[in-house]
Amino acid sequence: QVQLVESGGGLVQAGGSLRLSCAASGRLFSRYRLGWFRQVPGKERTFVAGITRSSGSTYYADSVKGRFTISRENIKNTVYLQMNSLKPEDTAVYYCAAATSWPTEQRVGVGSYDYWGQGTQVTVSS
Repeated sequence: QVQLVESGGGLVQAGGSLRLSCAASGRLFSRYRLGWFRQVPGKERTFVAGITRSSGSTYYADSVKGRFTISRENIKNTVYLQMNSLKPEDTAVYYCAAATSWPTEQRVGVGSYDYWGQGTQVTVSS
């Protein structure tokens, strides 16, 4: 079982930046495909960014491309999401996720991830 704990959310003005962190338990972190998703009330959870295992390749939703950067630090069992040029429409609960399957594929579906954090709220004011 893998436990994921997000941190770094908060309130920021439009145009500002935040960095989310997600710490994972366990010894196999470098083998996981990792992702960030977000969800607003009444809507489905949607993919934001992903990174394949080890140093891996990164991929993004079109809505955040060029503004958000996902990275991982395997020695610290941590994945990050640097969010710049934030917009009010980025307001959501952000979740990190880990997958044991298809570790080198760029998968974006919620169902392709096995473990989830509890989420952290990001609010962007206009």
